[in-house]
Amino acid sequence: MNGVEVRRAGAVDLEEVVRLEREVETAPHWGEGVYRAMVGDGSRCFYVAWREGVRGFGVGRVTARVGEVESLAVRQTERGRGVGRALLGAVMEWCVAAGAREIELEVREGGVAARRLYESVGFVEVGRRPGYYREPVETAVLMRWRGGEGAVSASKD
Repeated sequence: MNGVEVRRAGAVDLEEVVRLEREVETAPHWGEGVYRAMVGDGSRCFYVAWREGVRGFGVGRVTARVGEVESLAVRQTERGRGVGRALLGAVMEWCVAAGAREIELEVREGGVAARRLYESVGFVEVGRRPGYYREPVETAVLMRWRGGEGAVSASKD
């Protein structure tokens, strides 16, 4: 994975996370205040992939034993190098440790590489939400992972 370290995000990472989020058109654009509130928030996980700067980040949470991958963004130059897989693995492992029996996510219909990544660790399509995403308008594909259906250790290449 090219020497990228996945670790908990800290206040020192926020400027780069927000900059990366703005570069990744398909990432949710939450604003620095939302990310700042996530640092040290025990109800969510917030990870960065780091190598001489933030290369990607992942956010997840657990509600009523259901985990959610809220965001996964990887710098364009790092795609296809295992960064997203490592971040996804960290988020999934955190969700399971926090009591999740299944994990859900939404992904753009046109996000073929992202969908392949999710499928490779056991996520399956369970529904669609037409017109869910804006700028550009696109259908959301709902995906779910259930414990035992795939490796939680998605971070291992």
